[in-house]
Amino acid sequence: MTDAQPRRSFIEAARRAQIIECAIETIAEVGFAQASLAQIAKRAKVSTGVISYYFAGKDDLIREVGVHVFATGEALIRPGVNAEETAAGALRAFIKASVGFIQSHPTYGQAILNITRAGRDDRDRPRLDPTILEPRLDGFKSILTWGQETGEFRGFSVSVMAVTIIEALDALPQQLVEEAVLDFETYAAELVELFDRATRNA
Repeated sequence: MTDAQPRRSFIEAARRAQIIECAIETIAEVGFAQASLAQIAKRAKVSTGVISYYFAGKDDLIREVGVHVFATGEALIRPGVNAEETAAGALRAFIKASVGFIQSHPTYGQAILNITRAGRDDRDRPRLDPTILEPRLDGFKSILTWGQETGEFRGFSVSVMAVTIIEALDALPQQLVEEAVLDFETYAAELVELFDRATRNA
């Protein structure tokens, strides 16, 4: 392998990442339908041909947006959750870190919200790859199961509780649309208290 090949790979990866970030910003700002490849290209300061070089089309780009958003969130959230020694602590950390991620990456949440609202694509497929949602759901289920096994948590349907937590977190981007100023610290504290009461064995 020549020195030029690794350099080219690095440049291409950086360009691909830049296009994904610009797609996120555009979708968050103008909505899914209005976020054309031309607009994304303009924001990225490239031609639409460059986007077509890296992505098979808008649907392909949107799926990569979803992968990037959820992978970024997982990378930021997982270390703090894994550092906890109790299920209750892990659940609190997961919820607080999830709110923190939305706070630090508001365009990510807004972009996912706008993509989801757009419905299915022209081939009747979800615009976001459903498999990108699985690690978060599995993570919550694992913590809830752990807590029941140790006696920290009461008996309940793990699946129902996990989905309910995720739905509460996924409502946050819409709250950002409706409220000019949002107290993230209070929002996170309220969710932590809510699900602590809902799960604890007392």
